[in-house]
Amino acid sequence: MMPITEDWFARRTWQTPDWTVEDLIAAKRGRTVSVVLPALDEEATIGAIVAGIRPFTEGDRPLVDDLLVMDSGSTDDTIAIARANGARVALRTDVVPHLDPVPGKGEVLWRSLAATDGDVICFIDSDLVDFDPGFVPSLLGPLLLAGGVHLVKGFYRRPLRLEVSDAGALDHGGGRVTELVARPLLSALRPELAGIVQPLGGEYAGTRELLESVPFATSYGVEIGLLLDTVASLGLDAIAQVNLGVRKHRNRNLMDLGVMSRQITATALRRSGLPDTGAALTQFVQVGGEWVPNSRELDPTERPPMRTLVAAPDQVA
Repeated sequence: MMPITEDWFARRTWQTPDWTVEDLIAAKRGRTVSVVLPALDEEATIGAIVAGIRPFTEGDRPLVDDLLVMDSGSTDDTIAIARANGARVALRTDVVPHLDPVPGKGEVLWRSLAATDGDVICFIDSDLVDFDPGFVPSLLGPLLLAGGVHLVKGFYRRPLRLEVSDAGALDHGGGRVTELVARPLLSALRPELAGIVQPLGGEYAGTRELLESVPFATSYGVEIGLLLDTVASLGLDAIAQVNLGVRKHRNRNLMDLGVMSRQITATALRRSGLPDTGAALTQFVQVGGEWVPNSRELDPTERPPMRTLVAAPDQVA
């Protein structure tokens, strides 16, 4: 790694976070914390995740002031299960309603900024299996305890779950897009970010000051976009990372990962001022023993920094 990255890694990486929830509550000093779970048809996992986080919202001095499930158009029982387990739920159509929603994870993360008011916002993916509630205090630590940190990325070992049951899991092998796409891209475009263990991980936290000041890619390019925008606007030292242990989630097939990779590449090129044709991604599938092309269009939609919107009071759910 570059010397600047080695120095950053030594100072801004917490391999074994040792702060307690009580430490974090004392360090809030009037600041509020929102936890956001972006969700689309996650009825199998959302209940356990909400139930795991809910104890942090209880008591006279809670660590988490607001627990929000930001729904992206679920058609299953995600919303009902989230509410039954104690989460507040907002629909993408109810937040910033003068803008029609577009598909994508980044879209609901962006809208969640208008649906919450926490000074610190922690994002947790809603498809996690065997969820560890300790993710939340681990991610909040550097933001509440260390000076100058505005974005905290979680990192972890990511088993590759080949089957529905853990019997089909490999100890390592998850994070294929990270290793095959994101890490090579960052090495080529922004090598000072080579020390980020999980640049695409969905578990991270940031200050509202930062998150409202940067644009959001509406697609799966949202994480790499936030990373590149943070270092461009605030410098490398504004980023920290924390070891969360093990993360298990629903692994996607290679066709889906290809589409995700195309979105990530487009966002990284755009953030680096480099051209992208905007062309669709063409993949090939077998139909009746023959290989036929299947093209998926690239959605280049970007949402502007939230603070640039002059929202009327009824635009926030």
